[in-house]
Amino acid sequence: MQREFDNNFEIVQVKEINEIKDFTLDKGCYVLIKIYKETNEIGVAICNYENKILKEFRGKRALDLYETIFKYNPQWFTELSHAAYLGKELNKAETALKEKKEYYQE
Repeated sequence: MQREFDNNFEIVQVKEINEIKDFTLDKGCYVLIKIYKETNEIGVAICNYENKILKEFRGKRALDLYETIFKYNPQWFTELSHAAYLGKELNKAETALKEKKEYYQE
């Protein structure tokens, strides 16, 4: 299948992001992620800014957790970068669990 370029096609050169200076706090929630080796599960605690854990989701696969959390309450994540971060961290946690390694949340 031959692909064609759209009339408005352009290449966008990205700038380097400073993880500290360019960081935007999500107004909806923050998450704490850990692995439970004894049950072979990943846990995702959804926290408010009063430092209270609202819910904890547990599962064995990143995809299952990600989909369930966003269907449960999509308003928790007001920043797309936060949603992307959750996906990245869940993937890391799942890999650590499968490889029987330690997981450290960034």
